[in-house]
Amino acid sequence: MRIFRHFEDVPAIYQGAVVAIGNFDGVHRGHQALIAQARALADERKSALAVLAFEPHPAEFFRPRPDSIRLTPLRTKARLLAELGVDAMFALTFDESMAKRSAPGFVCDVLIKGLGLSGAVIGPDFEFGQGRGGNAATLAYMGEMEGFSVTCFDMVTAARIAGDTALEKISSTRIRDSLKAAMPEEAARLLGRWWAVEARVEHGDARGRQMGFPTANMHLGHCLAPAFGVYAVRVTILENEKPVGRHDGVANFGIRPMYQIAVPLMEAHLFDFDGDLYGKHLSVELIAYIRPEAKFAGLDALIAQIGADAQRARKILALPPTTPALDGFPPHC
Repeated sequence: MRIFRHFEDVPAIYQGAVVAIGNFDGVHRGHQALIAQARALADERKSALAVLAFEPHPAEFFRPRPDSIRLTPLRTKARLLAELGVDAMFALTFDESMAKRSAPGFVCDVLIKGLGLSGAVIGPDFEFGQGRGGNAATLAYMGEMEGFSVTCFDMVTAARIAGDTALEKISSTRIRDSLKAAMPEEAARLLGRWWAVEARVEHGDARGRQMGFPTANMHLGHCLAPAFGVYAVRVTILENEKPVGRHDGVANFGIRPMYQIAVPLMEAHLFDFDGDLYGKHLSVELIAYIRPEAKFAGLDALIAQIGADAQRARKILALPPTTPALDGFPPHC
């Protein structure tokens, strides 16, 4: 998959593409169903399939905040889209210039002159242009005038596919809420895979190693912070975006109440692993929430609790998946 950070001078091979437009944060089951519909349309037209999204997320541009709302940073999102068969991703910079672009200007300058699209596939709540001046009806009208098709995908249909009996729309917001509420299984049901933290391993203070539980330490950076606490996890070691090793483990995410670190940290202990992970890129899937963070009376009590957490994580990870909706989906994020 080619990744473009611009919409000018697009190679001819991607002109006339069917373009799925949206933020696609999480690339959840609703997004997957929308992209599948776009894929079918692209195959019918024998054209390329592209995705148009913005970096940074428009919500982060308009409402800056110290913590991130992103389920999937650009690197992760790109890999997930590539796995869905997307040919090109236009990750356009969302800045003041883009924010001030009118809805007609966005269609004419970006979609028509820039991408030369043959069709757009969007969700029903799609809004675009300065002040959200354009919506699905606006795009459909302009498509009719300018000669490209517009397909509006119903996310409630995706919810039905995912087995959501309440038929609520699958959304990134619901997934964020589940992770903040320490419910990784619910997030996995909506995503179609286990949600994962992806980052490089950094040097730490070696406290885990001194206690007999060496950990891979990672800062989340531009990624959502889930509920603080201890999780059963599965860790994939990545090299050039490819998995080269996979291990069960236990992880703590938080501020270490006994030591009060300033920035929340993900500390993952890999079971039955002996090797150097410093500088490696890891994907840490949150499988089950074990307990909240806690402050202990002393080091012995902490070591005993870590041992108990590890045993519980081993038992959880030895069981069959508890999320039926994961059947048929790749085992790693």
